[in-house]
Amino acid sequence: MLQLPFGILRIGKANSVQLVMPPDISCETQSNGFENQRMPSGSVAILLCTLNGARFLPLQLASFESQDLAEWRLFVSDDGSADDTLPLLMEFQKKHGARRVNIRRGPGKGFVANFLSLICDPTLQSDYYALSDQDDVWEAHKLSRARSFLMNAPHNVPCVYCSRTRLIDEDGVEIGLSPLFRKPAHFRNALVQSIAGGNTMVFNEKTRSILMQAGADAAMTAAHDWWIYLATAAVGGRIFYDPFPTVAYRVHAGNLIGSNRSFGSRLQRAYMLWNGCFRAWSDLNIRALERIQGAMPEENKKTFELFRRSRNLSLLPRLCGLLRSGIYRQTMLGNIGLILAALVKKI
Repeated sequence: MLQLPFGILRIGKANSVQLVMPPDISCETQSNGFENQRMPSGSVAILLCTLNGARFLPLQLASFESQDLAEWRLFVSDDGSADDTLPLLMEFQKKHGARRVNIRRGPGKGFVANFLSLICDPTLQSDYYALSDQDDVWEAHKLSRARSFLMNAPHNVPCVYCSRTRLIDEDGVEIGLSPLFRKPAHFRNALVQSIAGGNTMVFNEKTRSILMQAGADAAMTAAHDWWIYLATAAVGGRIFYDPFPTVAYRVHAGNLIGSNRSFGSRLQRAYMLWNGCFRAWSDLNIRALERIQGAMPEENKKTFELFRRSRNLSLLPRLCGLLRSGIYRQTMLGNIGLILAALVKKI
């Protein structure tokens, strides 16, 4: 068996050669690579995006098997792995069956596009959807705890569950906890901050319908988890922020900024703020929000309009308008940074 960038080359009996590769997702054919089938009521569709994740993937797959909620199916979109990721996934599929473990080739445009391609795939139909990174480890109660929150909410209201995380190093040793956010998860917060890690997110079908309305190309260079939080809050949905950790988040060189805890990650975020990245992300978020503006309650429409208009005004009107919009971050230092950014037009 040889691993190729686009699939797996197997040498069979009599030296026969077979190329095994995940189904393609094609913009031209609208092929999605998955069967159009409905999952049983109460089930969770796990949406996993992979790219060269063989080093840590086995532990994540094992944590799926250890869930105390058995009603899950796994949908994997691989963005062109050249290591042992595909063989590991196919072995997992062989163990659990093709109906429970589905694998396809992703769009190859980065992790945000990959996740949104799964979320907005109309052939995936479930009551709940859980996002998964390839290098974390889920606690055994993750899915059941999230589903219990979501089941107690009205089914016709967009709802997102997210949680705090345990931070682990490359060897799996616990090194701390992610920040504990205490202020309300609200649209005025979501406009300027992402508090929900995508690897902890589980959301209902109503949330997904809003994301599908915006489209798979929404906020393509911003973070997909920020977009989910922002879109759900914008339309008056509910965000359940659980202070109890449900995921062991692996901190390594490839995702250090995402830990949001180390001094280095905070310096990097400050740099991105001052070099214009934060403003560029806000531009992307605003364009994406315009696609679902009609679904916003009146209060949020007014907040959105005030935020969108004020950030481009001259100094004094800009500060007054942004203050009136009520935007806030979760910490005092964060809010100080927000004021400074408003002063120099970096929001």
